[in-house]
Amino acid sequence: MEASFFREIYNHPSLKKEDYELIAKAHQQIAFAGGATLLKIGSTAKAFYLIEKGLFRSFLYDYEGNEITTEFYCPGDILIESFSLFQRIPSKENFQAITDGTAWKIEYDAFQELLATIEGFREWGRAWATNQLFVLKQRSIDALTISATERYLTLMDRKPQIILQSPLKYIASYLGITDTSLSRIRKEISAG
Repeated sequence: MEASFFREIYNHPSLKKEDYELIAKAHQQIAFAGGATLLKIGSTAKAFYLIEKGLFRSFLYDYEGNEITTEFYCPGDILIESFSLFQRIPSKENFQAITDGTAWKIEYDAFQELLATIEGFREWGRAWATNQLFVLKQRSIDALTISATERYLTLMDRKPQIILQSPLKYIASYLGITDTSLSRIRKEISAG
């Protein structure tokens, strides 16, 4: 894989061309079939993935045993279970390929080595972690302050691949609504 893919994901002004070459060498390309599991609840994450192709998701079970999609991962996204990976604890979520896909895997130890040896990589890591906090906070606020229709339209605008390739039940659970409500929203949008 050319370094441009890694440059897009690990984008930081402090990183140099030779840094990206080292970063690329620390990753291994892996192909996944649709339905494949990357991490199961109860297992401890040993790596994370940069999505090159395909659609992936994380999900868990609520207190009533219903499957709830917690996040979708499209090309250019980082698929990571941060709590499990960095705190070395069992995952509370499953991670799964929805479609066939390709990802670049980096093992925890290789990631730590890059952090220890490349200052720009540490800076990227800080910036990425800070941004993730803002993304999570915004999603929490949106769930409480904007309608399901608006959340669906935002998802459609930001990540159309999810609308095109994910089963409706995954999208509905991600939006915190029923399949029936999502079907009604979709009909209203197409009629509008």
